[in-house]
Amino acid sequence: MKFGLYVIGDEILSGRRADTHVAWFRRILQERGHALAWVQILPDSPELLVRQFRQSMNATERAFSCGGIGATPDDFTRDCAARAAGVSLVRHAGAAELIERRFPDSARPHRIRMADLPQGSRLIPNPINQVPGFSIREHHFLPGFPDMAHPMGVWVLDQYYPAENRPAGECSLRVYGTSENELMPILQQLTHDWPDLKLFSLPRMGEESFVELGFHGKEGLEDAFRALQDALRSAGLNFHPKE
Repeated sequence: MKFGLYVIGDEILSGRRADTHVAWFRRILQERGHALAWVQILPDSPELLVRQFRQSMNATERAFSCGGIGATPDDFTRDCAARAAGVSLVRHAGAAELIERRFPDSARPHRIRMADLPQGSRLIPNPINQVPGFSIREHHFLPGFPDMAHPMGVWVLDQYYPAENRPAGECSLRVYGTSENELMPILQQLTHDWPDLKLFSLPRMGEESFVELGFHGKEGLEDAFRALQDALRSAGLNFHPKE
């Protein structure tokens, strides 16, 4: 399965905080045989958030979102998710109960706002402070704090997206003394012959110039890689396995 990732917060774009979500989600998804398909790092801008959430929801994509679900005035994600999904923002009884139980003396009037979620949301348990995240339309909204977001992301994957029995693999080599343009006929033929695999080409310029070629995927990976090597040999090209 492929997943998108939204990382939300002006502090990430300004450099006041460094992002750790992208690398973590890439790793945890790959370990389960899934893939991180795209990443968007967005500011705390309501209209932009609504537009981007609506686009991925309407495309029936799966996505995680980290950040902006708190109770401060600059936390827009809950409201924007509701607007993107075309539903109302309502007080979720289960979320309200969790927040009031965790903060019996200070839940109101501010913290309780974190229980205002898009209508129809499912809760995501928070093992750190019990204030839940939420899921709607295959989009899973988590806090910006990694120590909360990451275990909550694991829960979502375990709950809704079982690990693939056979994770995707990757194999590649380096081709020397040529360019992507000259390799194009080989690349086009291999793309046609192996449509279920993803062929990639990564040129590198410098003291040692080469083009890294390879495949990413599952079924047929070894056969496709042999076909790539055979095509390069037939063309008289110099190549070596990636070091």
